[in-house]
Amino acid sequence: MAIDHHNHTSPIHGVSSLRVLPDEGGTRSWDRIIVDETIKSRLLSHALLALAHEKEFYALPGALQRLVILTGPPGTGKTTLAAGLAEIVALELADKGDTCLVEVNPHTLPSEMLGESQRNVARLLDNSLPELSLRFPHVVVIIDEVESFAVRRSSASFEANPIDVHRASDAVLEGMDRLMKRCPNVLVVATTNFASAIDEAFTSRADLVLPLTIPDPETSAKIIALSLNELAGIWTDIGELASNTVLHRQLAEACAGWDGRQLRRLPLKALSGRKELALNPGKLRSEDLFIATSV
Repeated sequence: MAIDHHNHTSPIHGVSSLRVLPDEGGTRSWDRIIVDETIKSRLLSHALLALAHEKEFYALPGALQRLVILTGPPGTGKTTLAAGLAEIVALELADKGDTCLVEVNPHTLPSEMLGESQRNVARLLDNSLPELSLRFPHVVVIIDEVESFAVRRSSASFEANPIDVHRASDAVLEGMDRLMKRCPNVLVVATTNFASAIDEAFTSRADLVLPLTIPDPETSAKIIALSLNELAGIWTDIGELASNTVLHRQLAEACAGWDGRQLRRLPLKALSGRKELALNPGKLRSEDLFIATSV
């Protein structure tokens, strides 16, 4: 299995990309995501505990499953946070070797062919991921929209869902158990917008289930400030807006209920509001930002 350190595409079925970390990007995702610092601290501490002492915990039955689930509405930063975790873990553990970041696309695993779904799952969990764990000191696996990977069997109808779906969920649970036993250097971070749709047995295996929520006003102001500062790095005339904390708080109040993705895009939304701004973003003014909050 050849891995191009510069090309993130993957030849592995079910895997959308592979990255060898640390890389020249540093901790771009970890630094860019603004969520409750308690959540970031808990997540990082748990990952370091699991991967820095995998041999010690391997000898303790049932100590760690090395599975974390991030839940919350769309736009709250779950996937970015998971990728950022891998980046900063790779830096923290760089003296012990590289970290391989594996991003799984569960939507490619189901098949209409009878029995093929569980075979796809088994190949991923029993072959591909264990092979990577032998090649890298640490492996962080991100499974986005895990509810399509571990379907909640108790609420799935056999009339509406083929039996293959149920068998695939069984294959996920059995495969995860084998992966965790065989590969103590693998950490799985799963994300979901619909925690109630995940099979209960999968959730029960998680060491941590961390909820991410719509940002509060203080966090919203920080996200807006970060986005403006990034633009100010290109168009210096925006620097005054980027440093105006009073403005950031006022904009956060005007954007109550917005998710993190929407908040980050507020300045871009403002820049696209007028042709003059589109041609010269450095002319962005506070009134443009307020107009963008209401359109």
